[in-house]
Amino acid sequence: MITEYVLFPLPQGISREKIVEGMREVSPKWRANADLIRKTFVYDAEAGMAGAFYLWKNRAAAEAAHDAAWRESVRRRYGGEPQIRYFETPIVVDNLLGETIEA
Repeated sequence: MITEYVLFPLPQGISREKIVEGMREVSPKWRANADLIRKTFVYDAEAGMAGAFYLWKNRAAAEAAHDAAWRESVRRRYGGEPQIRYFETPIVVDNLLGETIEA
């Protein structure tokens, strides 16, 4: 498994409500992606940043989902360049579901 960390700057003055609205808007798209195990949206009002942690089956799936077209859509929508980092993820502990997932 691969954890992908995506972070991008937000336009000055954008409201939390607008950010959460955008998260809700794109959620069905991510639910439909069979290679995505989990997505956790993040928002930092003080730093003016938003993004997500994604848990993918593999890195190829992550890279395919966040291709040049996706990056351009983030630039158009929020005006900033997304930063992306990848981490190998051998084990995930999920207390809500009561399970441990091992790659």
